[in-house]
Amino acid sequence: MLILRGQDRHQMQFYTLEDRIAPDNPVRFVDAFVDKIDPDKLGFAVRTVKTEGRPAYESKLFLKIYLYGYLNGIRSSRKLERECGRNTELQWLTGNLQPNYHSIADFRKDNPKALKGLFKLFVLFLKEAELVAGEVVAIDGAKVRASNSKKNNYSQKKIERHLAYIEEKMNEYLEQLEANDKQEETEKINQIQEKIERLKVSKIRYEYLEGALQQSGDTQLSTTDADARALLVQGQVVEVSYNVQAAVDEKHKLVIGTQTINRNDRNALSDIATESKENMGSEQITVLADKGYHNGREISKCTEAGITTIVAPSEIVNSNDKGTTPEYLVDKFKYDESTDSYTCPQGEKLETKGTWHKKTRDRDSYQYKKYRTPACKTCPVKHLCTGRAKGGREIERSEYAPAVQANNQRYKENTALYRKRQEINEHIFGTIKRGWGYGHTNLRVLEKVNGEYALIMTVYNMKRSMHILGMPEILEKLKNWKPDYEK
Repeated sequence: MLILRGQDRHQMQFYTLEDRIAPDNPVRFVDAFVDKIDPDKLGFAVRTVKTEGRPAYESKLFLKIYLYGYLNGIRSSRKLERECGRNTELQWLTGNLQPNYHSIADFRKDNPKALKGLFKLFVLFLKEAELVAGEVVAIDGAKVRASNSKKNNYSQKKIERHLAYIEEKMNEYLEQLEANDKQEETEKINQIQEKIERLKVSKIRYEYLEGALQQSGDTQLSTTDADARALLVQGQVVEVSYNVQAAVDEKHKLVIGTQTINRNDRNALSDIATESKENMGSEQITVLADKGYHNGREISKCTEAGITTIVAPSEIVNSNDKGTTPEYLVDKFKYDESTDSYTCPQGEKLETKGTWHKKTRDRDSYQYKKYRTPACKTCPVKHLCTGRAKGGREIERSEYAPAVQANNQRYKENTALYRKRQEINEHIFGTIKRGWGYGHTNLRVLEKVNGEYALIMTVYNMKRSMHILGMPEILEKLKNWKPDYEK
């Protein structure tokens, strides 16, 4: 039987590391990109404990290690240290240097702002390479698990449940103690007293957590990662996580803006949209987003910043709409800007006194005016319009209503463009979370997690742009590129 046999391990060979790296190997682009930039101008710094002793490694070395690692699904500093000693590509990239895992980990941990700057700089390269247009941008977010378990995340209700349970168990043990005391069973008495002491310690801990939660003014307290929050992931599933935002350019589906936040999408639109516009240096951009981003204040901020929004409207909510028939929902009332009034389906005019009222929703305060008409008292269809409400119909118009109405009108007129939203951005999170396994963060504290996911988005853009252009062309464009650190 014929079989293939390997070379003798003792066979002497003569080759260089350069010979082992193919011309189209992605590691060549990583090397060329890092050599092209100035890490100091981006704010990268290497931790040095003492002035004497062994010299420090330069920032470029760690950047090359991390870009290579994340391109190949290796994010652990210990694994990266091992790879530096046995991986031919990394040996070529690092010049056979092998930093300690502590130094590798510290570099990522200490430079979150610089990693965000690196992402922006690469977006500028993509712009010069004409890979992004900065005209139509789709925004979406995805939850990534934080380094904090549900067990170590507390709300006021959860703390109260624990305290109530402790109180109940203590009363139960005290009754048992009294019963055993009468029977003079010393061994059982000692066991019960130990349990009571443990409960007292637990009670002190939960009372401390309650005090810390109230002092923070927040609705949640995480004890492992203070910035992590319990967020709704899908349906009724809640995870202690972060929310990674990505703004994706329509032309080649490359990321031009990214932020990591610890809240839901509702208050995220203007920040990520503005960042994308600034990163591209565009006069005007059009932003597509799903209904989770529909927020009057955020849409209004985008309008003021020269950003055209096409955000799917959220469900209509009105205090008088309970029991209201579809033909009398609030969207059937026509607003007249010239008279600042609404006209109902029956032709009656709802007017305002002009007084601004204040309302708070999800810690977001805004102003609104109320519109009413005395005709409701004698209206023959009042039961269809006001539902179970005893008074007449009342409509609330937010200060952000003009921007919201303009957005909703654009949504109706651009349904084909809006449908592209999923094509543009949703596959990115599938690639990052499912394909690459980056559905969780190894770091703690919001700023550091922000830095890590900026690095991940940079790597995503690198990988995709190499596939689009091919290695010879992208290396040629990189050769002619002059980094601008002032933008």
